[in-house]
Amino acid sequence: MNGKAILSCMTLAIECDGKRVETVEGIAAADHPLIEEYVKHHCMQCGYCTPGFVVTAKALLDKNQDPTEEEIREALSGNLCRCGTYPQHPKAVAEAARRLRAGVEE
Repeated sequence: MNGKAILSCMTLAIECDGKRVETVEGIAAADHPLIEEYVKHHCMQCGYCTPGFVVTAKALLDKNQDPTEEEIREALSGNLCRCGTYPQHPKAVAEAARRLRAGVEE
């Protein structure tokens, strides 16, 4: 919301009134490199956690297009994955960041 990753389960709809809300569907529709990298790096297993990871990673990359692995891990630390794809997420985010820095259009 307004460029910051939030917990949708802890946010009332009324709190979003007048704010910019970005969803994983909007990120995908914009053809953001994160989507392709998440597929390429097999970050989606059951897919239950994927939207939260993608939206959180997008918020990070909007602020920092050259994050370290530690910064990526810290940004994603609030997201849980039952399938254990954790090692793949930093790789996908780092690659999407590289593509953004190289000028791949969002």
